[in-house]
Amino acid sequence: MLRSGADSGGGNMDDGHFATVEVHFDDLDAMGVLHNSRYALLVERATNTYWQRLGWSMDAAVSTFPEVLPVVREFMISFAVPVVGAGERVVHLWLDRLGTTSVVYGFRVLSDDRSVVHAQGHRVVVNLDPATLRPAPISDTMRASLVPLLRDTEVAAR
Repeated sequence: MLRSGADSGGGNMDDGHFATVEVHFDDLDAMGVLHNSRYALLVERATNTYWQRLGWSMDAAVSTFPEVLPVVREFMISFAVPVVGAGERVVHLWLDRLGTTSVVYGFRVLSDDRSVVHAQGHRVVVNLDPATLRPAPISDTMRASLVPLLRDTEVAAR
């Protein structure tokens, strides 16, 4: 059972991607608690591990997804239980929505044993055309790579 001060929402909480991330000493504030600004960095690192595993690279010449330029449009987070001290934690990622040019990732920052929800929220990412920097449709290749992240509730609604 997960302990949390926040609602985890509907759907199967086993859906998506789980990434182990490291909280470093310099991520902590003067009281030894993970600084609020560092949660976004943990989510970014977890997202990158998912995409790098599938062949994404910042270098379009070697990337499986050369047409992709993902930018964060919105980041919302609710804090539940402080992360105290350095060490491994887990970020759980899934998709709440897969649109034409954007996706909405849901996320939870969990204890290393996944029993405590430290924070949860969502992150809206827009795909831009690298040449024009305007929103561009998500390619079929990328869409196929996103489908495994969809929660059961989203798949049922499609």
